[in-house]
Amino acid sequence: MTQGSPPPLPYRRDIDGLRAFAVLSVVLYHFGLPLQGGFVGVDIFFVISGFLIGGLLWHEYYETGTLSLWRFYIRRFRRLAPAFFVMLAVTTALAWSLLMPFEFREYGKTVIASVVYLSNVLFFRGAGYFDSASEEKPLLHTWSLAVEEQFYIFLPLLMLFLARSHRMVLAAIVGTWAASLAACIWLTPISPTATFYLFPFRAWELLSGVLLAIWGYETGRDFRGHAILSWLGLGLLVVSVLAIPAGPGFPGLVAVLPVLGTVLLLANGAGDNHVNQALRHPLAVFFGLISYSLYLWHWPVYTLGSYLRGGHVNLLESLVWMGLSVGLAWLSWKCVENPVRHARGLPGGAVLAGTALASAAALATGLYLYVRDGLPERFGQEARVHISASQDFLQDWSRCYIADDLPLDGLEVCPIGPEGAPRVLVWGDSHVRAFREGLDRAAHEAGVPGIILWRAGCPPLFDIRKTESAATPAQDLDCQRANKQIKQALPRLSSLDGVLLIGRWAYYATGTGTGLDAENTIRVQPAEGAFPVGTAQDALVAAAAERTAAELGEWIPNVHVLRQPPEIAYYDSRRAAREAAHAGRWLAARPVTQTEMTLEALLPRRSAADAVWQGAASAETIRRIDPWPLLCDDTQCHALQGGVGQYFDNNHLTNAAALRMRGLFAPVFGKDAPSALGRAAGQ
Repeated sequence: MTQGSPPPLPYRRDIDGLRAFAVLSVVLYHFGLPLQGGFVGVDIFFVISGFLIGGLLWHEYYETGTLSLWRFYIRRFRRLAPAFFVMLAVTTALAWSLLMPFEFREYGKTVIASVVYLSNVLFFRGAGYFDSASEEKPLLHTWSLAVEEQFYIFLPLLMLFLARSHRMVLAAIVGTWAASLAACIWLTPISPTATFYLFPFRAWELLSGVLLAIWGYETGRDFRGHAILSWLGLGLLVVSVLAIPAGPGFPGLVAVLPVLGTVLLLANGAGDNHVNQALRHPLAVFFGLISYSLYLWHWPVYTLGSYLRGGHVNLLESLVWMGLSVGLAWLSWKCVENPVRHARGLPGGAVLAGTALASAAALATGLYLYVRDGLPERFGQEARVHISASQDFLQDWSRCYIADDLPLDGLEVCPIGPEGAPRVLVWGDSHVRAFREGLDRAAHEAGVPGIILWRAGCPPLFDIRKTESAATPAQDLDCQRANKQIKQALPRLSSLDGVLLIGRWAYYATGTGTGLDAENTIRVQPAEGAFPVGTAQDALVAAAAERTAAELGEWIPNVHVLRQPPEIAYYDSRRAAREAAHAGRWLAARPVTQTEMTLEALLPRRSAADAVWQGAASAETIRRIDPWPLLCDDTQCHALQGGVGQYFDNNHLTNAAALRMRGLFAPVFGKDAPSALGRAAGQ
């Protein structure tokens, strides 16, 4: 023991048992076993960390009147850094072999963020419509480590800043706890991603453990209470793990359940009852001892194994991967964690220097991967065609702004073409994003300024509302509000003489995606009083399209509609790239992507999309623009043409395709655009 430091707190086997409950809940949940709320194991860890770290800091602060940041951080580095950097090195080596360049480039960013304890901020900022799925981020689990590291910075500095008064320190901790809890409950319905990832909204969970430790120290409690309290704590954890649903309602108020359950178990963990006896069982203690390493290793095993296999296909395979995770965790604990943690001959300076060197190496590696675009030269030409397509979906939105005056105030407005009052409005969903580069080039070539209004998954139609599986309730409501505002703005958009509507019409008419995105669903309903209740979705969308065309035509002379490009149901550039790169590898999944689709197979979705605008076309209020001849021949439609990818996924085109098709938009941006009346492409 270092001179001047207080004696260490007594070891409690029940806490290792509680760690085992937490980590196994997380692992079983991630590997697909039926634990609906297994992710709350992280919340349990937060409370345990707060209890242990808070107890150590308060004990030292109370006994000595100050804190030794040097001792504290050396203990943290000694405990956490070795296993983390070994996991990071192995994961990076496997990622080099498996991940596509666009994924490896993003992986480089997560390496940097995890080393500087900001991965929670990175993942919060990176959550978006086209963000890769969480199962494809091998370091996603480091978000919780970042939250804890931020706590390790916050709490000691707070205590040192107010070191002259125990009461002020305690009041500051209680105040921060209350503010954090209130903010978490208030903001979760509004921004669940922020409250999930960011430390200010998770601080109350860690501080719950800190306050329990302070209470125990100040009152001289031995953490022995009535057995019923332990049973109640266990019951709250079991209910949390089995019943709390993942989604936008978490953390919020519901997170109180696992936090309170953990507090009750910690507060009564020294008692001799059946719950604590179970937590002290040798098997539970074993998993508790390896819990940190198991948490570190299980997620890269899950993500990279799932990545290679195309998902875990059955329970037996999941059990094999879990067994591998446990084996790696035991090796990490036995050969890395313990030797460094208990090495008496390893001074603090050496620990700090080793951590600094490992951090520098990791930062350099992450930066190299990022600036080298994920090292695309690792793969052959067959894969690189799809890799190029997957990277050809970023557009220049630097001219976009949030309008702050009527009639479009509050909406994101994206100018295209030359500067000037807009003469063309392009309005639509994420398909507008896909066509953005082609639209901008066409506007510049015609010398006609325009604006884009787009919102992912939001049909550009008046008098409807939608509920989409890929959107939050707030996003669904924003869609309806934005469309209503655009309708109200029409009389004041006097500079416009043309409008182009772009959307995934088959999706809105049928209510589902197709092929690789068949799980995406959308329900379209009439706005209040707009259409008869109970109208079939395809008929409702067609009626809304006819009304929208008529409303637009009252104010804008030329109304154009882009015929929905063919959906290549089983194509996705990212997945196709992986399949080509991993072809022939042991354990690699069987390819499922297809680069062509016959016109016959496309007929049902094509008919559904075309039927949306048939009424408006018959009424001669629109002019259709048809991209099909540029994507299809007499028998098939193609995701690749001339060795260049035309599709990003099964329904969004690449920038290369959008630029190649820009000539289609000449009538939209023509200085003397012909009247739309009586015109319908394809007639």
